[in-house]
Amino acid sequence: MENVAPGTMRAVSKELRALNQDPIEGVTVLMNESDLTDITAHIAGPSGTPYEGGKFKVKLVLSKDFPASPPRGYFLTKVFHPNVADNGEICVNTLKKDWKPELGIKHVLMTIRCLLIYPNPESALNEEAGRLLLEAYEQFASRAKMMTDVHAKPLQKISDKTLPTTAATQKAAAKKKGLRRL
Repeated sequence: MENVAPGTMRAVSKELRALNQDPIEGVTVLMNESDLTDITAHIAGPSGTPYEGGKFKVKLVLSKDFPASPPRGYFLTKVFHPNVADNGEICVNTLKKDWKPELGIKHVLMTIRCLLIYPNPESALNEEAGRLLLEAYEQFASRAKMMTDVHAKPLQKISDKTLPTTAATQKAAAKKKGLRRL
């Protein structure tokens, strides 16, 4: 990022190194050596939540006056969550009115992970998710889990042994082996 003060760059670099040495549980920070203001992380979906088993990619965008102003946070992985807009923007007080320069990147990433455990429907960017969370939790959880399964879990490789067999595939396999079906 242009126009970021050298002192800010040193502080960000120091904080990112500290995060690599003492990582947050369930969070992996991906460093971009050529642009330290380009901060991405993978956040593991916490157990006991509809996001369990998912791997969510998150991006923090630092402003030129960081840490005086908070970073903006975005989910790059599609997620059904009250505090995440369709464009991935994250709404949490830590990134808005409760921001303090001393909080830092580690605190922001921990807060985002906590949002997956304790969504806040009162500050919903996704009104449907907020409404379902309050009025029909099972529907909310089912939709959030489905979105996690589709967007945040790696594709399983399908082997021939896991494919269903039909009479036609059995006949073709027998023919290949030189057998004839009676």
